[in-house]
Amino acid sequence: MRFDLITIFPEFFVGPLDHGILRRARETGLVNVHVQDLRVFTKDRHRTVDDRTFGGGEGMVLKPEPLFEAVESLLGHSMGDVGQQFTPDPKTAIVLLSAAGKLFNQDTARRYSQLDRILFLCGRYEGVDERVTDHLATEEISIGDFVISGGELPATLILDAVTRLIPGALSNEASSQNESFSANPLPSSVLDGRVPQQALGSKHVLLDFPHYTRPAEFRGWRVPDVLIGGNHAEVAKWRRAAAIEKARRNRPDLLPVS
Repeated sequence: MRFDLITIFPEFFVGPLDHGILRRARETGLVNVHVQDLRVFTKDRHRTVDDRTFGGGEGMVLKPEPLFEAVESLLGHSMGDVGQQFTPDPKTAIVLLSAAGKLFNQDTARRYSQLDRILFLCGRYEGVDERVTDHLATEEISIGDFVISGGELPATLILDAVTRLIPGALSNEASSQNESFSANPLPSSVLDGRVPQQALGSKHVLLDFPHYTRPAEFRGWRVPDVLIGGNHAEVAKWRRAAAIEKARRNRPDLLPVS
């Protein structure tokens, strides 16, 4: 799978790409990550990528020309114009990172992991020219309801989330199946006690269950007895209940409305 990171700060990615799962996936050839300096596609001696907006307003906005030309150079064809717009390959996504985009989640990560290629447009300043959103990007994605300085961090997070779902990226494939957000939401029949949790199996856990390691007692806090009792069925039952409780405490928005 190939990832293209289009940015005005190519040096930003030097560290994140050289550690952990991303490093191993690159070294084994599972993923190919290309960082593209957007300023290469500027025409003036100042390498200008931004401009003021029509109608006035604060801040600067990324211009459409360099972004279109960067994508066209990487894909090897024109994206067209108002007369005839190019139809993108369904196995390729051109993702604009934007605070105004749709929220990224694990379902999106799974969908992306089935693609052949993703190009990330890392926004900066007050955003990008809307013609990039309408006629270049295939999707506009946000990582949360908050504002940060640019798209480089979101692109890195999404790159990691998608890479770990590619077969062979993890040393233990079950790791990507038994973790937070990797399963279907719990139905209300389980949450209100009408259906036993164990009747649905572990695939319905919302958040990852709590983990404990040695020592069994640390500063007076003991590991729950059920985890060291050797009864695997009781352990599974405890983990499901603990995951539901953690969701109630930390992410009630994930639970069905009663």
